[in-house]
Amino acid sequence: MIAADALSAFESLSRDKSIDDEALFEWRVKNRPVGNVTPDDFEWTVGDIPEPGDGEVLLKTYYLGLAPVMRFYMQGTGAAGERVLQPGDVIHGRGVAQVVKSRHPDWREGEMVQGQMGWRTYKVSAMTDQEKFFRMPSNGLPAALGAGVLGMTGLSAHAGFFGCGDPRPGDLMVLSGAAGGVGSMVSQMAANVIGCDVVGIAGGPDKCRFILEHGCSAAIDYKSEDIGERLDALRPDGIDLYFDNVGGETLEACLDRLRMHARIVLCGSISEYTRDVPFKLSNYTQLRRTDSRMQGFFVYNHLPRWNAVMDDMTGWIKDGKLQPVQDIVDGFQNMPRALANLYYGQNVGVQCCSVRGEPDEWI
Repeated sequence: MIAADALSAFESLSRDKSIDDEALFEWRVKNRPVGNVTPDDFEWTVGDIPEPGDGEVLLKTYYLGLAPVMRFYMQGTGAAGERVLQPGDVIHGRGVAQVVKSRHPDWREGEMVQGQMGWRTYKVSAMTDQEKFFRMPSNGLPAALGAGVLGMTGLSAHAGFFGCGDPRPGDLMVLSGAAGGVGSMVSQMAANVIGCDVVGIAGGPDKCRFILEHGCSAAIDYKSEDIGERLDALRPDGIDLYFDNVGGETLEACLDRLRMHARIVLCGSISEYTRDVPFKLSNYTQLRRTDSRMQGFFVYNHLPRWNAVMDDMTGWIKDGKLQPVQDIVDGFQNMPRALANLYYGQNVGVQCCSVRGEPDEWI
């Protein structure tokens, strides 16, 4: 099935569905995905809005973030510490919500939070550590940013770039997935905060134009250009820092072009997620030849730095060094389509869903 047909099928799935404030709406796992997600993998359910008990709050969802890992959750795998999903379970996911009823001593009605909401329009929570809820500060920025730039995607970009990449002014850098959620932030932090020279890799002329406006000095279109040849032309002296969001052959090409003491950050490998046979990296010994290092990271290991990272990101947004880019799909009924967008390369920036838009007011 070509992408256009597949996305049309997702539109049919959402047709005639809508939400209101009188019921609880959820998306659940219907079937475990085989390869890419399909409309048959999702189940829409409607129920009563739950009431919070002692020590609990009722949360009302406003925005939900999407990430490629959600397909792994649906398959019964995913991040360490996450409960394995079975058919019939609500799909995992983080979002932005408001406390609309509270019987918890530490949380006030009207507060906005960011955390593990799942694909649902309301949730009762005891606000446990496992759900990783954080208060959203009243800093004058839109609540929507909590589903992306000021959420877990922002933490991933910051932790990977600064925590693993050891960026330095003047670094000759390459960034794959440069038009995606993490990539669109890393490119701007690299160029505008540190002063790296960034060659970005993206798919299609529109995305290449986009990344040239968001921190990249040059663009490689992986859909129409040979990545190796373009790297030789744009990085004839080699690569100091490669931020990898895609894995596979692109990672292999960058390994062949490392400068001495280069750094590779392993953030994602979306090009490998639907392969029947795992990709086997053939040239990792280039790390030895150049005294280089390749480091991965797990974003939840960086949660203790949440407040410091959000302060950095907020400051850069207000200073104009970081322009938030969020690709917002309107309507909770369109969550499956929004997830499919990630795999068909339809999104630019952080993919998220507006469930109810911005709250009228919050504290």
